[in-house]
Amino acid sequence: MQVSAQQLAALLQGTVEGDPDILVQGPAKIEEAQKGSITFLGNMKYEPFAYTTNASVLLVSNSFVPSQPISATLIRVNDVYAAIATLLGHFGDQLNTDVFTISEKASVHPTVRVGERCSIGDYVVIAENVSIGSGSRIFPQVYIGNNVKIGKGVTLFPGVRIYTDCIIGDNCILHANVVIGSDGFGFAPQQDGTFQKVPQIGNVIIESDVEIGSNTTIDRATMGSTIIRSGVKLDNLIQIAHNVEIGKNTVVAAQTGIAGSTKVGENCMIGGQVGIVGHVKIADRTRIQAQSGVSADVSEPGTALYGSPAFSYSSFLRSFAVFKKLPELLKRLQDLERK
Repeated sequence: MQVSAQQLAALLQGTVEGDPDILVQGPAKIEEAQKGSITFLGNMKYEPFAYTTNASVLLVSNSFVPSQPISATLIRVNDVYAAIATLLGHFGDQLNTDVFTISEKASVHPTVRVGERCSIGDYVVIAENVSIGSGSRIFPQVYIGNNVKIGKGVTLFPGVRIYTDCIIGDNCILHANVVIGSDGFGFAPQQDGTFQKVPQIGNVIIESDVEIGSNTTIDRATMGSTIIRSGVKLDNLIQIAHNVEIGKNTVVAAQTGIAGSTKVGENCMIGGQVGIVGHVKIADRTRIQAQSGVSADVSEPGTALYGSPAFSYSSFLRSFAVFKKLPELLKRLQDLERK
């Protein structure tokens, strides 16, 4: 596909500086781009590459003022990262397919209801009473258990497992090897030191427009539902325990673990390797720095946390500045005591 700078500017609601008729055939990283590609400058630490890139078109913000001549044609936009999302969508994902077929190698129970324009790949197994909305794509080796409901425009990449009775909303994307509805970690200690399994009879509800990264696991509720609200984005390798609820438009980075029955608010941002204990409530718009540990309720919306156990982000930074100087401070204290 080739498209002109002027056409891209119209798509991105931007303005062209340079040759509006120059053609590009795809996006590339700014340090690797060659003639015929479009690249972008979103982080100013990459600004030096703007003056050396071989890209034909460079996407920049309206506020960008170059300090040297730039050979590429510029497209100026209000928000570079939002424009890049639109641009990548325009050029398309190579995993997309316009072939809407049900593979002969798939095992689909006769009671399954499949909407229009769906594709089901090789070695997919779909159990009884499943419903799949129109325009959904199910890649090879996916398993879907009894009574599962899948909305419209859903994409399930290879190896996804969805256990019995779970619900997936419209336009969700589940990447490879995601597991939805495995048993929650429920065991009752016995007097003889053993543990008796507590049956997990609930389900998982994932609302619309949720994206879940590879190898993330969301456990079914003991009773009731584990709920992922609309617009949530989960990274790879995340553990969501039974009866957790994650509010709308919250984002969670890789290797985070959220223990059972915790309620996470809306529009929260949770960094990588964060640990959150069970049965706590996290207020809306909370921001938790990577590798922090949350062991109590966060009741104030918009709180920023850091550390383990986590406390105020600004207090942590001030405390850390002191902590680094502890050997020096101890020596000075000992000197003062001797004097």
